[in-house]
Amino acid sequence: MICFPNAKINLGLNVIEKRPDGYHNLETIFYPIPIKDALEIVPAREFSFSQTGIEITGPIEKNLVIKALDLLKARFDIPPIEIHLLKAIPFGAGLGGGSSDAAFMLKLLNDFCTFGLKEEELETLAASIGADCPFFVRNKPVFASGTGNIFTPVEVSLKGYHLCLVKPDIAVSTPEAYSSITPLRPQINIKDIIVRPVSEWKELLVNDFEKSIFPRYPEIKNIKEKLYEAGAVYAAMSGSGSSVFGLFEKAVSMKQIFPKHYVWEGILV
Repeated sequence: MICFPNAKINLGLNVIEKRPDGYHNLETIFYPIPIKDALEIVPAREFSFSQTGIEITGPIEKNLVIKALDLLKARFDIPPIEIHLLKAIPFGAGLGGGSSDAAFMLKLLNDFCTFGLKEEELETLAASIGADCPFFVRNKPVFASGTGNIFTPVEVSLKGYHLCLVKPDIAVSTPEAYSSITPLRPQINIKDIIVRPVSEWKELLVNDFEKSIFPRYPEIKNIKEKLYEAGAVYAAMSGSGSSVFGLFEKAVSMKQIFPKHYVWEGILV
């Protein structure tokens, strides 16, 4: 059985306050995009895990796919399976690739083993893996608040827009992104901005992390500027970086402009 975990982008991101527990409350829109990994499980004599594509370093037990497996193993008897992950979503990019892999693993095992878990139960399990992990259970646009773990469905569609996403060879850690942030509640709520035409987002829809990341990594800022120069109606960094996306009304080809970077181009459906 195979599935294709997809990435997400953030439409706006406001860090509104620091919490007593040291974390931050934020507001953003999670929007699914068709940059995908491939995750397959097949019956086997013993459990095994293999990974190809973009190399993932670190011990296997820290891989979020394995964490998802262990969560369900603690509750159910799971027969031996062979797991293979083809990694194509860049990591350290603000695209949620690891969280997506984990959520899709939960859904895949639920179907494969016919556990009968409902979406709400899968979301609860996913929440113990990561704040944005439950988003990928339903995989529909949401307004995320709290630490990024409280979801409210929103009606927003980018269908027909051409997406160009550029990821330089830069990884931005979450602590680094937050280190220079001054929390501030915006005058206009993101939910009020996204109902306006996309052509108006440029002056209204901001990612607060750009304020701290751009001075440290001018190349990321340069990518955003070049996307606008190429005709993007809206461009922004996704999450805490380092990927930057642009929305275009017509197809573009940016691979020659960014020959040393990861570039994904396609139409949103």
